[in-house]
Amino acid sequence: MNDPRRPVLAHVIESLASRRDAFAAIMAGGSAASLAVLGNRESEAKKRRKKKTCKAPKRKCGQKCVSLVSSKHCGGCSTRCTQGTSCLEGVCCAGGSVNCRGNCRVDCPPPVANRPFPQRLTYGASKPNLWTQDQLDNHVRAAYASWKSRYLIEAGRDGNGNRLCRVALGKPGSDGHKATVSEGQGYGMVIVATMAGHDPEAQEVFDGLWRFSRAHPSVVDSRLMDWNVPGKDGNDSAFDGDCDMAYGLLLATAQFGSGGSFDYRAELDRTLAGILASTIGPASRLPMLGDWVDANGGAYNQYTPRTSDFMPGHFRAFGRATGNGVWASALAACQDVVTMLQTNFSATTGLLPDFVQPQSPGNPAPRPASPNFLEGAHDGDYSYNAGRDPWRLGTDALINGDLTSGVQARKISDWAKAATAGNPNGFRSGYRLDGSTWNDTNYFTTFFVAPLGVAAMTDARSQNWVNAIYGAVFEKREDYFEDSVTLLCLLVMTGNFWDPTR
Repeated sequence: MNDPRRPVLAHVIESLASRRDAFAAIMAGGSAASLAVLGNRESEAKKRRKKKTCKAPKRKCGQKCVSLVSSKHCGGCSTRCTQGTSCLEGVCCAGGSVNCRGNCRVDCPPPVANRPFPQRLTYGASKPNLWTQDQLDNHVRAAYASWKSRYLIEAGRDGNGNRLCRVALGKPGSDGHKATVSEGQGYGMVIVATMAGHDPEAQEVFDGLWRFSRAHPSVVDSRLMDWNVPGKDGNDSAFDGDCDMAYGLLLATAQFGSGGSFDYRAELDRTLAGILASTIGPASRLPMLGDWVDANGGAYNQYTPRTSDFMPGHFRAFGRATGNGVWASALAACQDVVTMLQTNFSATTGLLPDFVQPQSPGNPAPRPASPNFLEGAHDGDYSYNAGRDPWRLGTDALINGDLTSGVQARKISDWAKAATAGNPNGFRSGYRLDGSTWNDTNYFTTFFVAPLGVAAMTDARSQNWVNAIYGAVFEKREDYFEDSVTLLCLLVMTGNFWDPTR
């Protein structure tokens, strides 16, 4: 058993032993060197005792204890408020404004949540039933608290003193904790808007996430976000991040109204315009990998999508919100590709590849991508992109009652249940489309299993399978990617995910 006191006890024991040895040497007629040893030990101990500590709420800045609500140290060491602003509870705000839950405003209205968590919807599906609804809601609250404490980062202030927030690409202490991808911003905006009502600062955090994304636009289409901040691989967009951010803005329009820092509907319309212009294939109507793709290009074009970018529920909601029929076309195109892949390449398993390529330059019919198409040797396998597909397809089936998405999601879930004999802990982390595996997939992660739970909920005959999956994932914490996807799946599995257009 690990005892957190062990390092302290070991230090004390070591110190006592050293003093004992030195004193023994003196008593035995030891040399001046022995006296020096004892003297040095005593001197070091005094220095440690005199080491300056600061009493809360002050904090040590250099060698001084300072208040972090002063104009010279506002919210952080040496963070000075500029002329015309003053420090209000750790935030530099202009005259006439107040610090409203971390943002500078002329007033501070109470938190808004038109559809507060928990929503407790049924979707007409098989929710986990070994737990009460109160317990399910509390599981989400606990997962959200963990996610927020580990991955939600305060990223400074804008020119008006308002907070910027980002979602870290890794847990604290990892290299990824210093970086952010647009995918994470999208996940964060959907999660935080959904948790309003439970989290009193949800709108302020949501606005901070959106400000950060707008502070880092794509260099190709500035209506979209730079996919990797700070990044070395270009500053263009990735479809999934922008699509989830757009859904987050749609949620915010319904959840918070239009009285905040942003006109969410105007932000949504601009974002959707960018997505349609730069990342939806003009002929294929499939999501392109990002705004860097030439629709009619060579290796990457409008017929080379990532299957996890197929978000039928989002497309349906965008269509209802805007009345633009292009979203129905995009939805139909994605469902057609899934059907063709499941029919021609994974008839037994229903598994989908991470990436898709056309059969040939003259034949756009889909096939699994070749190895090393974009990310690695398993680009044509069911790996760390396609693992999200059962969640995306299953959510559309549950929220919208779509039969096609339901059939596609259940095909994957049914195979997984049979392959593991109903034990989700035996589901491996990656498969070829025929259900075979490779050497380094023999481990469990919630990333692959939680999406299966959403897909399983579409089948009333799979109640035990739903319960087993939920029990395997709801308490586990791993890293940014796994925990974010799992939390989004928990929102669906507990009946707390909702469509703002329904």
